Amino acid sequence: MPVKIKLALSLLVVLVAAIAVYYQHALGHDRIQYVVAFLGAFMIFAMWLFPEVKREESAGGVRRNSTAQ
Repeated sequence: MPVKIKLALSLLVVLVAAIAVYYQHALGHDRIQYVVAFLGAFMIFAMWLFPEVKREESAGGVRRNSTAQ
């Protein structure tokens, strides 16, 4: 995933998580607001840490030929 898309998605997750934390705080849910904050931070961390899956031209361990036989 390109860095620009990761940055935009990270900002969106931060915004949504901050709104959710504020909303949970306004309702008086103290533990849930920390869970929401942790999950938002973890989602951003995981997106930047783990690489994207790149598939090869094989299916089930059998390499496919580009020419039809």
